Amino acid sequence: MTIASAVVSIAQMPTPPPPRLPVVGPPQHGVAVYARDLAEAVAAASAGEAGPSSDADRTHLHVTDRLFGSTPEEAAERVELLAATTTLTITLHDVPQPSDGTAFPRRVAAYRRFVGAARGVVVNSRHEADLVREHLGFSDVAVVPIGTRTGNPALRPAAATPDGSVRTVMIAGFIYPGKGHLETILATGEAAGADGGERPAVVAIGSPSVGHERDVDELFRAASAAGVDLRVTGFLDAAAYRRAQRAPGVAVAAHQHVSASRSILDWAEAGRRALVASSGYFREMDALRPGTITLFRPEQLAHRIREAWCDPGATWLAPSTVLAPTLADVAADYRRWWAARA
Repeated sequence: MTIASAVVSIAQMPTPPPPRLPVVGPPQHGVAVYARDLAEAVAAASAGEAGPSSDADRTHLHVTDRLFGSTPEEAAERVELLAATTTLTITLHDVPQPSDGTAFPRRVAAYRRFVGAARGVVVNSRHEADLVREHLGFSDVAVVPIGTRTGNPALRPAAATPDGSVRTVMIAGFIYPGKGHLETILATGEAAGADGGERPAVVAIGSPSVGHERDVDELFRAASAAGVDLRVTGFLDAAAYRRAQRAPGVAVAAHQHVSASRSILDWAEAGRRALVASSGYFREMDALRPGTITLFRPEQLAHRIREAWCDPGATWLAPSTVLAPTLADVAADYRRWWAARA
């Protein structure tokens, strides 16, 4: 056999079917939502291929300790039990980092058990890969970024031409400590100052995470003291969530301890260029999708909000902005990675 014919033969070999892709957790949880989106993209990519749609002997899970048990130890035990019944690969989410506080050592121990149970590990950023190497002592990890649902942002609404008198700031997603709601409220009050203009508002698009309902009361008190109107939408379905993101105002993501985030892509898909707190992860995302976010340091937030109120056009993305890699791109990356381990 010639080299050329060997290459052709390899190229024509059928791609093995992907593993089973179960979705674990409440339907509205961010990791479950992404696992479902990716499973649908993988199914679309393999549609029409001969053979089974998935390999019943292999399983790929999107894993975060909070979805698999009430404690990190319980979550680790459940993943290990599953790994005993199938060839398991995993995508790690919410990778432990020192900002976890007192939970950090237990989460590290649990994630080491996740990794030990799996035949292969994926994370969504180089930042997370660094955390895995540093804190879990594991370096054989693949990096596959989170994919967008669309290749370009939604068009800016024709009516989206507010002037500088509209002083609204929006922060999306579940409400919990470290998400940046308090910092955004205080910066919004500072941005408005005492100029006698319209009272500013912060719109929290979402509901409190389970167990953090009282945090909302504290945010209302802080907003009142800062001279800010706080509005909390509560949980919204996908269509209402998208409408809220496309309302007049400034999109802000002020996460304090993030290792990967789908919510920033939600803003971009809605056509918004969000103000995003600078961190290792978000600097990486800024390089991956140039021009889709505006990074700020904590002390800059009030100034950035004020700038955006004066230039509302800067809060929207041009429809030609490239949001790739998309879910289709990511599904192809996963399929290549799984095939190498089949």
